[in-house]
Amino acid sequence: MAKRCIITGKGVQTGNNVSHANNKSRRRFMPNLQSVSLLSETLGTTVTLRISSRGLRTIEHNGGLDAFLLSTPNGKLSCEAKRLKKRILGSAEKRAAQA
Repeated sequence: MAKRCIITGKGVQTGNNVSHANNKSRRRFMPNLQSVSLLSETLGTTVTLRISSRGLRTIEHNGGLDAFLLSTPNGKLSCEAKRLKKRILGSAEKRAAQA
């Protein structure tokens, strides 16, 4: 499983551990990924995503998962987020056609 947030795009970074004697050894900085179940009001179900804590704050700031995905252009979304956005749009169209 890739260590990358599907909302913010944050991934693994590399750098050095530097000792007091100035010895350098390579290390990896991992993103703070969490498995989160978010409610999609349009789909009527919960969606489980692996996102960073910053991505979760971004979603909450924009008014929820549906509002965030619909307001974000496709060029800034990952493939998985684009698929989810397409499902939400399709569900919204079905509900509009029934009403």
